[in-house]
Amino acid sequence: MKSKTKIEKQTKRKTNPELVETIRIAKKHKNWNKIAEVLSGPRKNWANINLSEIKEDVVIPGKVLSQGEVGKNKVVAFNFSNKAKEKIIKAGGKAINIIDEIKSNPELKGVKILK
Repeated sequence: MKSKTKIEKQTKRKTNPELVETIRIAKKHKNWNKIAEVLSGPRKNWANINLSEIKEDVVIPGKVLSQGEVGKNKVVAFNFSNKAKEKIIKAGGKAINIIDEIKSNPELKGVKILK
C-alpha cells in the first residue's frame, strides 16, 4: 500500500488535469485510496478491461474497452472507449466517471474494484 506522500509525489508528474483531480479526490476518501494508488502510478499498471469481463457493478482504475457485451451494470472508470460507453448505455447500464461516483458514493458501497 502506497502512502499518501508517495501518491502525491507521483501525481506531480501527471499532466492531465482531470487525472490529477481524480487522484486528489480519491486519496481523501479512505475507501477510494486503492484507486488513487493505481491511477498515480505508471499507465502500464492501469486496468484495460473489456465489457465481456464485467459481470457486476464495478470500479475500474483505467479504461473500459468495447469487446463483448454487458448487462444492466453500473460501470465506473477513469476512461471509456466511445463504443464501450454506447454499449453500456444501450444495455440499460450506467457509465460513470470516477470523480462523479466518489461524490455520490464516498463509502464505495455496492461496487467491486476490478484490476
